[in-house]
Amino acid sequence: MKVKICGITNIDDALQAIDAGADALGFVFYRESPRYITPTDAKKIIDKLPPFVTIVGLFVNEGVDTIDTINKYCNLSVCQIHFDVDEESLKMIKAKTLPVIRAKEAKDILQYKNRYRLIDVYCEEYGGSGKRLNLEWFKDVDCSKIILAGGLKLENLHELKKYNFYGVDVSSGVEKIKGRKEHNKVSQFIKNAKSL
Repeated sequence: MKVKICGITNIDDALQAIDAGADALGFVFYRESPRYITPTDAKKIIDKLPPFVTIVGLFVNEGVDTIDTINKYCNLSVCQIHFDVDEESLKMIKAKTLPVIRAKEAKDILQYKNRYRLIDVYCEEYGGSGKRLNLEWFKDVDCSKIILAGGLKLENLHELKKYNFYGVDVSSGVEKIKGRKEHNKVSQFIKNAKSL
């Protein structure tokens, strides 16, 4: 299972997550988030990272030009799109995109069913709320292209075993305070996720 550690704000957290086996790091380019990082500060971290790590930029309600500019400047691998957008709009972005479904009900998880997508629980604010999705919604659904987010932590990872998710995305579940990771939790979370 692939693991993304999201809400990276400093080089120590980034390098520790990579050393622990993270497949991807997420940088939040949304000013309202307590985990917001400027493109300039994100680039300083990204430039120090080793190769073969997927760098994900998280965007909320941004125009295509802004996304493309930050993507190019930071040399992102993937742009995670956290707002309602159609396939045509995704195609306009000059980068690999990962649409996010903020699910309110079971049928929501079937959006973008033929592509990789991230599914998070719906909440008023965007991301990192610690709220969980109802796993029953995924019964009999092909989860091989789904990255699950929302309320994941060490204590509940084992519940995902039977669903065969492509990956998991965690932020608040491995933090000591918002924007700062607890390194032991990060290491154990990655180890547990990869053993599923």
